[in-house]
Amino acid sequence: MNQDLSIVHLFLNASWVVKGVVVLLLFISVMSWAVIFSKLFSLKRTSNLNEGFEREFWSGKALSELFQTAAQNAKSNGPMERIFASGMREFQKIQQSLAARRATDSGLLLDGSRRAMRASLQRELDVIESNLSFLASVASVSPYVGLFGTVWGIMHAFTGLAALQQVTLATVAPGIAEALVATAIGLFAAIPAVVAYNRFARQIDRIANQMETYIEEFSNILQRSVAMQQPATPAATPMTASGH
Repeated sequence: MNQDLSIVHLFLNASWVVKGVVVLLLFISVMSWAVIFSKLFSLKRTSNLNEGFEREFWSGKALSELFQTAAQNAKSNGPMERIFASGMREFQKIQQSLAARRATDSGLLLDGSRRAMRASLQRELDVIESNLSFLASVASVSPYVGLFGTVWGIMHAFTGLAALQQVTLATVAPGIAEALVATAIGLFAAIPAVVAYNRFARQIDRIANQMETYIEEFSNILQRSVAMQQPATPAATPMTASGH
């Protein structure tokens, strides 16, 4: 009895619709786990790169030196370092433009740099959040797909029982069990996706808050640097993360 009602036996004896649903859900589950492991490693790497750059940023190095390093290693930089490079690049471009016209506008310098960093932040978040919607879709849709397979399997089972004159639990149980396999596989695909989505969403929120805080801190450093500079002076005193 146990051997006849094993999952493999139930799957092999199910209708083609139920088999198709189970195969689809298993494929979705495999894809979901691939996304989960990929996102797990990528978020860990992002956090490590951000923390490493933040330590270097507050170590007292000149901003020009940090910017040169960021420009040389653009492909291997973390999101925070790319945000810094975007803000610094825009700051220098506007500063050079104002110096060429022998003008000064601290508001334009700071607003341009902040807008560049905000745009870079949005691009970085789009990359970090990639495939997160797939996990959300798997978590919400998989149970319904499994339920569809179950409903179809029950319909198929009862249709087959209609021709029998005497129906017992032994004749009903295999057909119902075959149908319930689809729901079980649907939950098997959905539950890990729900857990992973919630965890990754919290991690991404922390990373986003960390980068937004960095933008405000870096903007304050640039503001202090502008205040210390003489008007219309192209060559400024080297800036550091401490603003000196």
